[in-house]
Amino acid sequence: MTRLDDKIVLITGAARGIGAAAARLCRDAGAEVILHASSPSASAAEVGVAVGQNESDIVFEDFTQSHAGFRLVERALARHGRVDAIVNNAGAFTPSPLTGDIADWDDGWARAMAVNVQAPADICRAAVAHFRDRGAGGVVVNVASRAGHRGDGVENAAYAASKGAVLAMTKTWARGLAGENILFYAIAPGWVETRMAPQDIAARAEAVKEIPLGRVAQPEEVASMIAYLVSGACPSATGATFDINGASYVR
Repeated sequence: MTRLDDKIVLITGAARGIGAAAARLCRDAGAEVILHASSPSASAAEVGVAVGQNESDIVFEDFTQSHAGFRLVERALARHGRVDAIVNNAGAFTPSPLTGDIADWDDGWARAMAVNVQAPADICRAAVAHFRDRGAGGVVVNVASRAGHRGDGVENAAYAASKGAVLAMTKTWARGLAGENILFYAIAPGWVETRMAPQDIAARAEAVKEIPLGRVAQPEEVASMIAYLVSGACPSATGATFDINGASYVR
């Protein structure tokens, strides 16, 4: 099992799904985890309990708000003094419909860019500054999506574009900062058993039909990859994107 003893790991979107699984796994591996959620909820409190924390220990920031990513890192550092690794997992699946009310189109693009691009970009900028100040390097794992490579449904261009942006910024900073031991990785899941996965029986069957493995991924599978990357076990993989999609999209 990957060990993360003495590491402090900030995980965004930790209230459920991949983020919650990553928080539990990193904690079990010995890390001190800093949980982020957009707002208080029963699920956030449950994850807190699972990693030995109270709801008051969770850092709440709404990523639709300007500079929320910067505030998150600032508050995390104020509480814990340092951060060794950051997992940018929080995301919003926002439709950008080609027909209908233009307000829905505007909202889809604005929310996707704010939550999926600007907030993690701000977090990365703050993380790089912190890692440089410490002089000890650090790790950032950005959770993107299969959609960032192959696109998505015609009504979901904003989501696909935002995840493509995450992949591009990950590669850019990996290339530019590797010499400072600041490592960047991306993970591009396909369907994962979270609330984003198709729940309708027919839609689920259609989604699974294109997955050679025959099922959607479990959050714990993605969390295992996150924990491995956070460990720093393979620095030479910096800049890489790890596909977790049951061979539904093979590059």
